Amino acid sequence: MTTASPARLDVTVPAPLASALATDPDLPLLTYYDDATGERISLSATALGQWAARTANLLVQGCGLGPGSRAAVLLPPHWQTAAVLLGTWSVGVSVNFESFATAGLPRIGPGTEGPFDAVYVARDRVDNWLVDVPEARHRFVLGFAPGAAPLADVPEGYRDYVAEVSRYGDLRPVVPLSATDPASVDGTSYARWGLLARELAEILDLRPGDRVLVDAAEHEHPVKWLLAPLAAGASVVLCANLDPTRVEARVQAERVTRVL
Repeated sequence: MTTASPARLDVTVPAPLASALATDPDLPLLTYYDDATGERISLSATALGQWAARTANLLVQGCGLGPGSRAAVLLPPHWQTAAVLLGTWSVGVSVNFESFATAGLPRIGPGTEGPFDAVYVARDRVDNWLVDVPEARHRFVLGFAPGAAPLADVPEGYRDYVAEVSRYGDLRPVVPLSATDPASVDGTSYARWGLLARELAEILDLRPGDRVLVDAAEHEHPVKWLLAPLAAGASVVLCANLDPTRVEARVQAERVTRVL
């Protein structure tokens, strides 16, 4: 994977992935469980980086997007969501954080309404009349099927993210990033989000080498389930529909050192 210089990456939110690729590229970085479906998938830094790079190429080559573009992300915590976010950030496209779930429903906050250049939305939310999906030139739907299987039925007006992203290579396009560039559409910079992630990691006492089990239902914002652990040099065991009776066994099986 092609990356920018360490000095530049050090002040951007994609920095932790670049660091993991440089230090332990083949160790598990993000392991995902869904106790409702029985799915388990474990991605190394290399594998997650490849998915992020394909997402970046989809945006740059397939959509003509880059710095100054805006994306809304209406997705739950998931390993594909991590790929979407890291790939989107890596090419300077700002993300609408307000589109993440609040009280169980996604929302678009004041001052951050569409239209957007791109929107990513979960399949089960497309037909939910309570969900306001913003306007966007490029609309991608994610079904989150086990094994990253493509959707059998793609809603009208959308493209299947998995099917689309598989068409692109895994060498990330080189897009210069500045610490002052907006990482979120409210204008918060890459540097600020990176700092927030490191500050949260310190508050949670996360350390390099930690293996952090995260209950997806309790930590829906990506700064909690993704950025803070990675900023600390930790790896993530992300659990959707977490069955409390399985936590102790999972801690042992995954060699978890911290539970959030």
